[in-house]
Amino acid sequence: MVSRGISEEKELFKCAMKGEWNTVISIYENDPSVHVAKIIRSGDTALHIAVSNAQEAVVEQLVDLVLSHDEPRKALGMRNEQGNTPLHVAAYLGNVRMCRCIVRVDRSLLEIQNNAGEAPMFVAALHGKKDAFLCLNSYCQSQEEGYSYCRRKDGENVLQCAISGDYFDLAFQIIYLYQDLVNYVNKNGISALHVLASNPTAFRSGSHLRRFSQLIYRCIIVEPLKVEPSFQQSSSYVQSKESKERMLKNSYPGNYQTCMHLLHLLKQLVQVVTKSSQNKNKGGDAIENLEAPNVASETVSKGDKRRHGDGHQFVPPNYVTFIDFIKLLSKAMLVILGLGSRRIRKLREKKQKHTWAVQIMNELLQHVSMYQYEDNGCRPQLSLYDADETKPYEITVGGNVKMLASSDDLDPAKQRDEIKGKTSKGEKEKTKEAGKRETPILIAAKSGITEMVDEILQRFPVAIHETNSEKKNIVLLAVENRQPHVYELLLKKNIMKDSVFRAVDRNGNSALHLAAMLGDHRPWLIPGAALQMQWEIKWYEFVKHSMPVHFFPRYNKDNKTPKDIFTETHKHLVDKGGEWLTNTSESCSVVAALIATVAFATSTTVPGGVKSESGTPTLENHPAFDVFAISSLITLCFSVTAVVMFLSILTSRYQERDFRIDLPRKLLLGLTSLFVSIASVLVSFCAGHFFILKDKLKYAAFPVYAVTCLPVTLFAIAQFPLYLDLAWALFKKVPKRSYKAIPL
Repeated sequence: MVSRGISEEKELFKCAMKGEWNTVISIYENDPSVHVAKIIRSGDTALHIAVSNAQEAVVEQLVDLVLSHDEPRKALGMRNEQGNTPLHVAAYLGNVRMCRCIVRVDRSLLEIQNNAGEAPMFVAALHGKKDAFLCLNSYCQSQEEGYSYCRRKDGENVLQCAISGDYFDLAFQIIYLYQDLVNYVNKNGISALHVLASNPTAFRSGSHLRRFSQLIYRCIIVEPLKVEPSFQQSSSYVQSKESKERMLKNSYPGNYQTCMHLLHLLKQLVQVVTKSSQNKNKGGDAIENLEAPNVASETVSKGDKRRHGDGHQFVPPNYVTFIDFIKLLSKAMLVILGLGSRRIRKLREKKQKHTWAVQIMNELLQHVSMYQYEDNGCRPQLSLYDADETKPYEITVGGNVKMLASSDDLDPAKQRDEIKGKTSKGEKEKTKEAGKRETPILIAAKSGITEMVDEILQRFPVAIHETNSEKKNIVLLAVENRQPHVYELLLKKNIMKDSVFRAVDRNGNSALHLAAMLGDHRPWLIPGAALQMQWEIKWYEFVKHSMPVHFFPRYNKDNKTPKDIFTETHKHLVDKGGEWLTNTSESCSVVAALIATVAFATSTTVPGGVKSESGTPTLENHPAFDVFAISSLITLCFSVTAVVMFLSILTSRYQERDFRIDLPRKLLLGLTSLFVSIASVLVSFCAGHFFILKDKLKYAAFPVYAVTCLPVTLFAIAQFPLYLDLAWALFKKVPKRSYKAIPL
């Protein structure tokens, strides 16, 4: 029997690897002992492999065969080396059909955790599989049971994972199903709002778009997230929608796709016009029209009037049809421009992420309980944590302690008794350390998320006084991390402006000290050490001039003024900037001197000679001769100007104040003169050469001259970004910040 079992396992392994699933099914049917056989080194069973290969029909047959024998939970609950069951693998793939097929046999499979302490629901959320998560959640008998599946042993929960993975549509559903997860923290004291605050690329303020991209970005309309009534309804809706799209796609050739999209948009226009009259009489079906589900209204507070059930903002009900028509036109324009193009598709995904991130932020701030302040409004209450630092408490105004739900114990009365009994000195130290952790508004200020900073200050104005462990408030962090957008936003606020801007950190550094301090990271979105230095000076002066009226530079605890810190920390940047300017000026001055030499020689050589009796040029009345004379003079003038500008840069002392205006302005004038001299010397050459070809190849000369100007055009295009950066940095008052994410 043993040898027979071993041979069956080998045969099962060969068939599974070759994809011969009919043979695998017959082996499963004839020998029930192979149901629990681990046939590969990673500990996977044949059912694991079938699920991994997304063999839905095979998985259903294998599960039915397992169900027909004894102990089906033992076979379906087999774990590989990572501790994953077949349900974990199905949740990882996000296959709803396989998840439902497995979990319907035994609901207790939901509670099996892998080696990382992750339940199948957690695995689905970790990889952004919304439908699989909602499917598994529908098999939970109670909300308390669902909470136990939504956390990992290190304290991470599904809401944090969804937000960190930019799965905002899933995060929105999780907030509706499990609101208490908003206040859950992991072992490091990080909540979902902390995670969102450390992701600046999820917001519009953290993304840099060029002019044309901004135009397309504004034309794209993104529907806000809405709560799905239930998984069964939403899944049937998705399946019906996919089947309709599949039928539409298969009914016409691929090269007619754009035409069919336009026809589909026209069909939507008719539906919009007819639907508007019906919506006045009745709300419509929640499945066919997900614009305003009833359950979505439950998640919006009564005082929050910024979002309506129809998904439009600040729009009266009688303008819904007009807004739908505008959306239709924008979609049609995107189709005409090429919606399938990579650039427009990425812009749509980016705006979708930005819109949904703001919506998630509002939901988190609506349910968050960490901003509970004392009656005096001076300082925030410290959050309390238990021995694992994963269970936050909320201290209400009445003095009662309320435990937030956790996966370990959801009985509030029992948890209140536990917290009252834990008053040891070590736990007080942990509470003190947890209270020093940076709050979301401080992280958002470091990351440059102006949307979150503005929203938190509107909801909790006293949050402007929050500080981290180094006693740095929101102003100091914005200045230190070079976030001009956040700093300008704070300048517009009138909430305790003098006291907040006059604050100092633990080392006695004011905002001006931190503006003078250069960190290790690249602070500004501009190339070149010289331009970096220029923007550092502009940032320092901008902060200096924006300080309160009676503010004066003070010494920190190291007995240093802001000017001392600026000179000390920018010494290396000054050296690099001077070296870059020297190399650039030397290269350009050689070219300018060469052009000046050619221009001088050209200006003394008159095409066609001169008249012996009068000494005037022979071709003086010819238009080409006039062009030659003027362009030669321009070439000589601007080439000499370029040489003078570059020589003045080479003889500069490269002091700090020189990088503010003097050196960039000289470099900009030198490059401008060089470009003009190069262009004019080519015009001079073409005008002088025209007299050679004017009789025989008069009309063929112009294409030849255009080709001659091509190398100079390529050179100008290659140097044009540097020229724009110089002009932008010279005339811009506030520097442009970098868009790098700051780690949490």
